[in-house]
Amino acid sequence: MAIQNPPVSQTRSFSTVFLIEMWERFGFYGMQVLMVTYMMKKLGFVDTHANLVWGAAAALIYATPAIGGWVGDKLIGTRRTMLTGAVVLGLGYAMLWIPTDNPYLLYCALGVIIVGNGFFKPNAGNLVRKIYEGDDTRIDSAFTIYYMAVNVGSMISMTLTPWVRDYVGERYGDAWGWHTAFGICAIGLLLGLVNYTLMSRTLRHIGSAPDRKPFDLTRFGLVMLAAVGMVFVSAFILQSQTVARICVYAAGVVILGIFIHLIRSSERSERAGLVAALVLTVQTIFFFIFYQQMSTSLNLFAQKNVNLDFSVFGMHLFTWIPEQYQNLNAIWIVLLSPVLVFLYNSLGRIGKDPSVAAKFAWGFAAVAAGFFMYGVGAHWAVAGQVSSWTMVWGYGFYSLGELLVSGLGLAMIARYVPARMGGFMMGAYYVASGISQYLGSVVANFAHIPEGLSDPVQSLQIYTSLFTKLGWVGVGCTAIAVAVLPLMKKLSNSHAEHAAAADPLPPVRSEEGWELPG
Repeated sequence: MAIQNPPVSQTRSFSTVFLIEMWERFGFYGMQVLMVTYMMKKLGFVDTHANLVWGAAAALIYATPAIGGWVGDKLIGTRRTMLTGAVVLGLGYAMLWIPTDNPYLLYCALGVIIVGNGFFKPNAGNLVRKIYEGDDTRIDSAFTIYYMAVNVGSMISMTLTPWVRDYVGERYGDAWGWHTAFGICAIGLLLGLVNYTLMSRTLRHIGSAPDRKPFDLTRFGLVMLAAVGMVFVSAFILQSQTVARICVYAAGVVILGIFIHLIRSSERSERAGLVAALVLTVQTIFFFIFYQQMSTSLNLFAQKNVNLDFSVFGMHLFTWIPEQYQNLNAIWIVLLSPVLVFLYNSLGRIGKDPSVAAKFAWGFAAVAAGFFMYGVGAHWAVAGQVSSWTMVWGYGFYSLGELLVSGLGLAMIARYVPARMGGFMMGAYYVASGISQYLGSVVANFAHIPEGLSDPVQSLQIYTSLFTKLGWVGVGCTAIAVAVLPLMKKLSNSHAEHAAAADPLPPVRSEEGWELPG
């Protein structure tokens, strides 16, 4: 809630959060784009080990915002928690700057990043909600622009950090190349913090209840002590595949059990909405298995089986570094977001806007088409390498699917879950998404390249076999999504009838995006 009458415009307050979010995503995606290949090329991990370590890290990165949002709301304040998260993230990236090949430093650095993300991510989004609280006509536009911050920051860093790694590595040695690239992430976040300090007065009237109170050093110290403990717990989980697997699967059982308990113990009028939310959450979990391929199997595919030159009619345009192909996701999101917003608004005006369930079905169809593209491109491969344009179009379909599925995830929770369960269910949704990212890394390992295999023709067959299978899984998900449309319509109508007398909930957006207006 707003603490007082705002002394500054909503736009200036929003700009402050927008800019620190942009720099925070600059750091995060600059790190992510290199992480799997860093573990393989610098630390000597095999592809299966690197995939699973990053999968476990991604699971924890998605799970911790459920705790961080509570800390911001109840303990130290939304503003203070977001700022703390940004500082902690900067420290995590700075740890990766240290030129050492010790894997335990990597695990601890990832633990710091996990905790920092948990503090930062939910509270930055909550500040945007609070800035536009009560202004439903502007909040959709605000979150769409905010989502652009995610992709502007990531586009720049996913292009820059691989280039810095190669440029510095060629001149000062491979070790300095890798660690300087990670250092760029820390510098980016430092710039964001400096900018936030200069603009912070525009947010003094925005925050949660603890933000109104004087700074409580004892409470903050206890939170930091718990955070340090979480860093070491995270590092312990990351260094053991067995522990990570047990934690992830146990979390999955717990989340499912909570869903079932809530449905059974809820009032009759609430059950239709909760069942609808469960069906759509399961579909979203399947999507994140596809999503995790971007930093794992698709990244490694670009390393071995993609012609890195972009050419048109025989004319060479430019050449990309393999990791930079992950940037295609952000580029397509920026291009497609306004198109979908226009379509949603246009269809909404004539009463034809598709349901969330229908958008999920279209999204899975797009994801399936994206993964089939790589198999199609393999038919024209030269010496085991597909054209760069195959990656462009594959990522295009995949990114459209992301906007249609992931972009509506938490909006779906807000629509179907009773308000009294909303905060808890959003946290559970994040945890479920993290579980599915770990499962995505397990799936990526089906494209394991045996040690010593260097023939791109053979590795092409291994990767495209996985991508084709994922395409068929996408077709299956589409078929299931279409098959449950009548059930979803019935559940949605039943939920709407019971909720007709209640005020509609404001739109809510998920992490990768704070994406599109639903």
